[in-house]
Amino acid sequence: MPKNLSEYKILSIDIGGTYIKGTILNIEGEMQIGYQTVETPLMPGPQKLLAAIKTLIVDFPSFNRVSIGFPGFVKEGIVYTAPSIAPTKWKNINLKQILQDDFNCLVKIVNDADMQGLGVITGEGFEILITLGTGLGSAMYLNGNLLPHLELSQHPIGKGFIYDNYIGKKVFEDLGKIVWNQRVEEVLSVLKNVFNYDHLYIGGGNSRFITLNLDDNITLVSNEDGIKGGAVLWKRPNNIEISKETIFTKSPAEVEINNGF
Repeated sequence: MPKNLSEYKILSIDIGGTYIKGTILNIEGEMQIGYQTVETPLMPGPQKLLAAIKTLIVDFPSFNRVSIGFPGFVKEGIVYTAPSIAPTKWKNINLKQILQDDFNCLVKIVNDADMQGLGVITGEGFEILITLGTGLGSAMYLNGNLLPHLELSQHPIGKGFIYDNYIGKKVFEDLGKIVWNQRVEEVLSVLKNVFNYDHLYIGGGNSRFITLNLDDNITLVSNEDGIKGGAVLWKRPNNIEISKETIFTKSPAEVEINNGF
């Protein structure tokens, strides 16, 4: 087992609805091998997903820590929902324990957007990351600290839609780039007016198809940048979650992180 942070070799995995991405990071978030991908299996349960991860990392060098970004609601290593990959197969699944038992090392699991944002934010003010892929991913941060996760993808927008099926992959494929960009523009307007963020980051596989003129405080980011958030989970564990009590009872200047991940 590593005795200090400099000895950490972190397997960082980003699980998406279409692809599973992975690399090995050092504690500074620097890639030790090239960024690699495999297709996400159709409707995977825990064992099918584990098999796909093993296929991805078969030729990876050794590692002693694991960071997982999972597309659903995750709390303390337990997956409660997975709407974009297999809604009926991920209810109260202790994925952290499954992976620790299999890989024989410590594992940290957060929502995939949460982890990606940790890899790209500046840590100044109120920042939001959204990902545009199979569905919509989202994460929010206050002065570099990850706020409790909201499944914004499941929130209604318009009549009869939620964010996932309003600007998700199927809409892009069925209605085309022009209509998709129009809908993305609507969503960006909603986020701007509702949240009044200091900075918004847009990632995910479909972000490359955006043709809009974006505000100066909106930045497009890559999956390769986002996967570096896997190192932040280990380097700054106390930045991972602020309690709801802290959010609603303290000003940003007063926030102190007391609850480790």
